[in-house]
Amino acid sequence: MPSSISVNTPTIAPNHLSKRWILLTLLALGSIQGAEAKSILVVGDSLSAGYGIDPQLGWVHRLQNRLDQAQQGQHQVINASVSGETSSGGLARLPKLLATYRPDVVIIELGGNDGLRGQPPAILQANLTRMVSLSQASKAKVVLMGMRIPPSYGTAYSTAFSDSFKTVATVQNVAFVPFFLEGVAGHADLIQADGIHPKASGQQRMLDNTYPTILKVLK
Repeated sequence: MPSSISVNTPTIAPNHLSKRWILLTLLALGSIQGAEAKSILVVGDSLSAGYGIDPQLGWVHRLQNRLDQAQQGQHQVINASVSGETSSGGLARLPKLLATYRPDVVIIELGGNDGLRGQPPAILQANLTRMVSLSQASKAKVVLMGMRIPPSYGTAYSTAFSDSFKTVATVQNVAFVPFFLEGVAGHADLIQADGIHPKASGQQRMLDNTYPTILKVLK
């Protein structure tokens, strides 16, 4: 952001001078405000940390590149994702992250590890609700990434698990991506040998899944 603005104006009659300067000042202030960088904090697990691949090929780094290339204003994407993170761990870390970075947008991508460990969906829902509330209290907008669990965990559990994300998004009125791994999960060519984590090509699809929602929130 420039520290000062110099505007050259033609000679005008005295009675129009004040109006002219007010207009120029408002335009200048609008330009400054539009140039302010917005920070985007991503709080996620291994899916966002880029486990098993070059982190620069992960969807979070690709998000920064796409925003830069699209010239959607100045944005700083902060990746606070940790492999193996649960919703409880993310909730514990969030207050310090909010105080440190004061983000304009918080993207919450957690819950997958809760499901894999068979954690009660009610606990997941409570943790996500608290994370959304803390983010909103810090004046940040929120994007919540929805997840699903394999049907092998049982229909009742997998349904309650996925519904917990939808409930939080609806009750808290936040932007929502129904299934972060849409078009990736179940596609062997996009998943690493462990059968869980996406390859770089899968990470590209994950960005495609969420970018429109993030863009709407930024605007």
